[in-house]
Amino acid sequence: MAKVTFLGLGVMGYPMAGHLQAKGHEVTVYNRTAAKAEAWVAEHGGAAAPTPAQASEGADFVMSCVGNDDDLRSVCLGDDGAFAGMGEGTVFVDHTTVSAAVTRELYALADEKQISFVDAPISGGQAGAENGVLSVMCGGDQGAFDRAEPIIAAYARICRRIGDSGAGQMTKMCNQIAIAGLVQGLSEALHFAEKAGLDGRDVVEVISQGAAGSWQMSNRYETMLDDHFEHGFAVDWMRKDLGICLDTGDDIGASLPVTALVDQFYKDVQKLGGGRWDTSSLIKRLRAMG
Repeated sequence: MAKVTFLGLGVMGYPMAGHLQAKGHEVTVYNRTAAKAEAWVAEHGGAAAPTPAQASEGADFVMSCVGNDDDLRSVCLGDDGAFAGMGEGTVFVDHTTVSAAVTRELYALADEKQISFVDAPISGGQAGAENGVLSVMCGGDQGAFDRAEPIIAAYARICRRIGDSGAGQMTKMCNQIAIAGLVQGLSEALHFAEKAGLDGRDVVEVISQGAAGSWQMSNRYETMLDDHFEHGFAVDWMRKDLGICLDTGDDIGASLPVTALVDQFYKDVQKLGGGRWDTSSLIKRLRAMG
């Protein structure tokens, strides 16, 4: 068992920290909104601290799951940042989806303090976090990963080191690129079925057993047919992620025409008021077009 700090108690971080506490680790949490941290302690036990630095004092591992590049810098750096409270040999594991650039920046700053930094973005959505079956893709030093992997196992179905610092974030970009195209394809298929007068459930029952089947189809088709999108991974966050993908694609010379197009479709969903809708709400755009 280890002494673990968890920074960020959003829809993903809250249950992930809970799994760590349930596995017997000694968990201290920090959240920008202190009431959320207090609620977590009331539900799970453990402790809360008012700053990332105080939360990280004496920790063996510090995990983070925050919003974006700036949020990650904020919880890591400065007098109140986690790095200020961490001792030599501590491992920082970042589960946020951020740019590989900020990951490598923080890896270098951590290394100066003899802290290990592992980028470990996650996939599986809120349900994956709640059920402890996330996919975790990691970058960083092998030794740091080997130490962190048994801790990450509390909420992971699979956890793999892909390569050096930044490799985890680059892999998460691959994940989001693939999802964008899948969700648009599924949206078009279900919209087509509706326009053709077919029963969407009957259609999916058949095609999901063949080459068209996917996680998105199995887990999202019913809510899409029911026009229900108040769950899952929000459009606003997906656009943030796809922006990272497109910027990185420009940097490395990768052509992402479908990703760029679907990003604009998500922009249309935002204009419909769907910034907090689940990413499967792409079908709402098609329905709105008639």
